[in-house]
Amino acid sequence: MKALSDLVVIDLTHMLSGPFGGMLLADLGARTIKVEPPGKGELTRGLLAKDPKNSLNGMGAYFLTLNRNKESICIDLKNEAGLALFYELAGKADVVLSNFSPGVTERLKINYEILAKINKRIITCTVSGFGESGPAYKRPAFDMVAQGYGGGMSITGQADAPPTRAGIPIGDLSGGMFSAVGVLAALHARERTGRGQHVDISMQDCQISLINYMATMYFLSGEVPGAIGNSHFVHVPYNTYPTKDRWLIIAIITDGGWSSFRDMMGIEDLMNDKFDTQPGRLAEKDFIEERIVTHLKKKSCDHWLEKLAEARIPCAPVNDLEHALNDIQIQARNMVVTVAHPEGGEVRMPGNPVKMSETGDETFAPPPLLGQQTDTVLRDLLGKSSSDIQALRDAGTIG
Repeated sequence: MKALSDLVVIDLTHMLSGPFGGMLLADLGARTIKVEPPGKGELTRGLLAKDPKNSLNGMGAYFLTLNRNKESICIDLKNEAGLALFYELAGKADVVLSNFSPGVTERLKINYEILAKINKRIITCTVSGFGESGPAYKRPAFDMVAQGYGGGMSITGQADAPPTRAGIPIGDLSGGMFSAVGVLAALHARERTGRGQHVDISMQDCQISLINYMATMYFLSGEVPGAIGNSHFVHVPYNTYPTKDRWLIIAIITDGGWSSFRDMMGIEDLMNDKFDTQPGRLAEKDFIEERIVTHLKKKSCDHWLEKLAEARIPCAPVNDLEHALNDIQIQARNMVVTVAHPEGGEVRMPGNPVKMSETGDETFAPPPLLGQQTDTVLRDLLGKSSSDIQALRDAGTIG
């Protein structure tokens, strides 16, 4: 039994931010039903679908990953009968998740105010670039736009280099993560009030949330931080360092950690009492790091990882994706899973990071073909007969 197996989520999302939020809920057990337009379905179905390296049986990597554990039903929401059918589904659902541009749910007549009249317990959640209020909520947005507005790009990369976005599309993914958090909070509140509510997630808001204590530091000091590469503005040594073969991370936070590191490395120039405390190390950051780099280059990354681990010093290799996905810890925690394609074949992808002791069953059903569960959903949730379903199909209401 999965944690959210008693919930029904209607997923109207497309591209990345919304589908990722829906995937998180689906992985945790919510029956997640994608409502897609007849014809080509939602936009993500087409991404990489014809790329021979990044697709399986005509389904691209985006759709394969983001839509596992989901079902698909095709409804024409611009059709009056289709809208009525959607209202029937909303009457049986717990959550409606979308990431349309602001104003689209109102235009389609599927916004919270309308759905709450049908189902007072319904929770709606919309992920957008800038939210649904404020003077600039209509700005168009994709991942890097959110990263740019959110300030994170200004502190990423090297000081003398152009602005650098995060390699992971954190603008989109954070919107999806916070949508799942918001939905779960609204579900908890519903247990007390008996009523649903609307959850408004802004990707820009999420980026501001993630700069966290650095924003507080700016408000306290009035100083605008810039990019400093992989080093730290407080701790030394805390950086990525070249070794004989690969890059190595060393992260010293405490004075005790420095003492252990200094003794393990045995670099004579660093055996100085003035480096025993953080202010002393920060004052001579360049000197310390130069000596460390010279020493580390003499041996391999694996050599240093072993020595640092013995000394209980926080460290890591800078893994590429191959090394990261094959790490023994990742393998042991089922963070690489195999998901089948509904028409045959299978693909490996990241698993579910939420590990639960009592309701943590981990299963990963194939992403759906377009409209694959239309008949099943209409029968199971709405009690439609075969003749009812055929009539809807003949009328073009469903695909």
